[in-house]
Amino acid sequence: MGMPISIHVRAGDVDSPVIARGVEAAFDIMDHADRLFSTYKQDSEVSRIRRGELDPGESDPLVAQVISVCHQAGELTRGAFTDQLPGDDGVLGFDPTGLVKGWAADRAAVQLANLSGAGYCLNAGGDVVVGAAAGETGDGPGALWRVGIEDPRDRSRIAEVVELEHGAVATSGTAARGAHLYDPVTGTFVERTGSVTVVGPSLMWADVWATALFVGPPSLFDVFVQVAHGYRVISL
Repeated sequence: MGMPISIHVRAGDVDSPVIARGVEAAFDIMDHADRLFSTYKQDSEVSRIRRGELDPGESDPLVAQVISVCHQAGELTRGAFTDQLPGDDGVLGFDPTGLVKGWAADRAAVQLANLSGAGYCLNAGGDVVVGAAAGETGDGPGALWRVGIEDPRDRSRIAEVVELEHGAVATSGTAARGAHLYDPVTGTFVERTGSVTVVGPSLMWADVWATALFVGPPSLFDVFVQVAHGYRVISL
């Protein structure tokens, strides 16, 4: 989907066949999501839906699942999240990019979480989902993951560090890609500086809320506090 994906595993034997199979299975899930949802692939189901060649009701069950969750995200964020984004021609069309990256990464991370005695970090375009090995602490495979949050006004600097045993960190802003975040209420791309990072159990929901809070009104934070239990915000 136009972004780098990396997996880092910590274990006593990172070269074991079991770990290799788990990592391969995780990448397979991300690759399958790419084939279904990428707006960069002309034959993906998302591209075909955007061109009117495929009815959403006849799409792959995973696409139908994502459509349903996108609607839920739109309701929870009071419309600040949307799966209707403008294409190169400016016409709005189905584009679940703001949700599907985290959704796919969460699914792939299940394969890594099943690796006995291993900790993992899956990085999807700068947003991460991590897990420590069960029952181990200190500097070994079960040590906490330290996730750096970039200063949006000085990208050579780490502004905050989040320590996690299990969970996800997602950041939305304009520092890396400019004004690419769409505000469905105003129908414009947001140009303000700064960033919003959300930390919580699921990368999908962390990413949805990071985007919604960045493009939405200040009052949306009150909604977030009420409904996004287990998640917290770091605004820079």
